[in-house]
Amino acid sequence: MKKVIKWTFIVAAVVVIAAVGYGAWILLGKSVSNPMNDKCIGEIDVPLGYERVEGEDAEFAAWLRALPLKERGSDVMLYTGGKSRLQSLNYAVVDLPLLSNDEQCADVCMRLRAEYLYSHGRYGQIHFQNVGGKNMHYGGGASRKAFERYMRNVYGVASTYSLKHEMAHRELKDIQPGDVFVYAAGDHDLERKAHAKYGHAIMVVDVAENKLTGGKIFMLAEGNTPARDIHVLRNFQNPILSPWFSVDEDAESFLLSCFYYKCNELRHF
Repeated sequence: MKKVIKWTFIVAAVVVIAAVGYGAWILLGKSVSNPMNDKCIGEIDVPLGYERVEGEDAEFAAWLRALPLKERGSDVMLYTGGKSRLQSLNYAVVDLPLLSNDEQCADVCMRLRAEYLYSHGRYGQIHFQNVGGKNMHYGGGASRKAFERYMRNVYGVASTYSLKHEMAHRELKDIQPGDVFVYAAGDHDLERKAHAKYGHAIMVVDVAENKLTGGKIFMLAEGNTPARDIHVLRNFQNPILSPWFSVDEDAESFLLSCFYYKCNELRHF
């Protein structure tokens, strides 16, 4: 009887220690950026039971997954220097230098799309609308200097408003890598409060699907104001799933980063 009690105590102690250790990893390890020191987005582990999906544009999905990440513990830095606020949102920093202090949320989404097309020599497909609805076409070919000058010009005349209106709607159940959650500056509702003045845009950089249930999860990257390093977002509402997100398609609104979105605010290029 004493031996049974002894082993029961030992097992219970091991369980408690393991639970405490796991809890500490969630609370502390998850607060460090790029905790597993992954080299790129595609190296970030997928939760058990899920598999990455290629989506309708497998080439773009592969390019996004190849985006390099800065080493473990890297901070999100402002373009003008110094650390940005809200480091807690940073799961990992994308190793891609910003082009100007105007490269903010919507600009980052356009930048990633344009960089993909530029890297594949698809120069004629690089175009974005300004806030007046006019298409701004890139015409500089393989010149890196011309490309960066074009992007800086776009940043000055495009916004969440123009991005929302040039992109097509996508149902949340059909979410794909390269899609963008965006609501335009000027959208007003109680959940958004002060953020409605500016709007916000976040890019979906990866998607995985549960082959048994069909449920999808996704990973997000954003820029912000003032301009700062592009970073993969931490899911602070579900640290076990983080940096992956799962959204109830029937919810009226849901929180991504520090901003509320509605199910009809997913767009694609």
